[in-house]
Amino acid sequence: MNYIGGLLSSLTRVKKARSLRASSWDTTGRNNDAWDIAPGETRVLANIKGPGCINHIWMTQPNGYRNVLIRMFWDDEEHPSVLCPLGDFFGLGNEIVNSYDSIPFSASTHHNNRFNTGCALNCYLQLPFNRSARVELVNEGETPHRQYFYIDYETYPTEFEADVAYFHAQFHRENPCDGWGHEILVNTPESDIINAERLAWENNYVILSAIGKGHYIGCNLSVSNFQGTWWGEGDDMIWIDGYKWPPDLHGTGSEDYLNQAWGMQPSAFAHNGSSIHENHTNGYQTSYVYHLENPIRFEKEIRVTIEHGHGNHLRNEMASVAYWYQLEPHKPFDVLPVEQRKPVLKDEDGNWILDETNQTQLSDITLNDEMIEKKQQWQKKQ
Repeated sequence: MNYIGGLLSSLTRVKKARSLRASSWDTTGRNNDAWDIAPGETRVLANIKGPGCINHIWMTQPNGYRNVLIRMFWDDEEHPSVLCPLGDFFGLGNEIVNSYDSIPFSASTHHNNRFNTGCALNCYLQLPFNRSARVELVNEGETPHRQYFYIDYETYPTEFEADVAYFHAQFHRENPCDGWGHEILVNTPESDIINAERLAWENNYVILSAIGKGHYIGCNLSVSNFQGTWWGEGDDMIWIDGYKWPPDLHGTGSEDYLNQAWGMQPSAFAHNGSSIHENHTNGYQTSYVYHLENPIRFEKEIRVTIEHGHGNHLRNEMASVAYWYQLEPHKPFDVLPVEQRKPVLKDEDGNWILDETNQTQLSDITLNDEMIEKKQQWQKKQ
């Protein structure tokens, strides 16, 4: 039986394993230690025969944080288990880089809180496989992409037992969210509507929808704060193995789910925090929370959601990456086209440039009686 040790837990035991690395080193012996990936090209960074486990990924690049996708396939599967823009996978949203540290991910740069510049990225999650592991980058941008990388892994003499789950990561974005009352400020009486039952199930922002058996270990959540006031106050609602009311886990607010309070502080901790804080970027935020000691387990399916503003009244842009482990097979998932992944930028005067070409498809918003009443009350106050 193979054993995957947790953080520091296996250092006192000798294990029968072979330590190996796939990297971008210059095989001629010179110092050109990076791979150039042409526009439209897919490059396989590692193609490993198992059984084994990837224990660490390091990457650095000058740009490409939303244009380039990272994909991972386990055991010769047809559909990737990991499918994310490069920056978002490592906890940095909207093509912005910043130095931060957590247990699963870290990043380091000379140029904090800037768009598309050099940054080191690390992933320390354990990524097991039995037959094979394939890690790819897909350059969906218009210019060549230059990538340095290490992928450190072990191989083992025997396969894992049937209960070993496989790592998955999925990117999602709504630009903008389909809020019913974006003009209404958060934490005012007019924003306080009833959001419950099927209304919440259908209208909340969806971080993860997966089918199978496994456990959810957390996410990062990015926001472009169009309204300019507090973007949160949305409760997390997580349904396990199908719809019911109330959901199995019901939270009390966005910053509460992210394990902070009274808004988000510009701090990055081992289990939670902000890799990018809006006070340093004039409106862009990326925060994260990891359920490492308290994973959320599911037997058949899981739906992880959060409100965008209380009762989903805000129309900010939101993007996320969900991380989970599950037994295969998984429900296939896709990723938005590159045009709809690009960050929303600002003009020289600091105004958001709302370009319809990179917006995602909005749902038709059906206002109920309470929403109509609250909007009318707000209009009367102006």
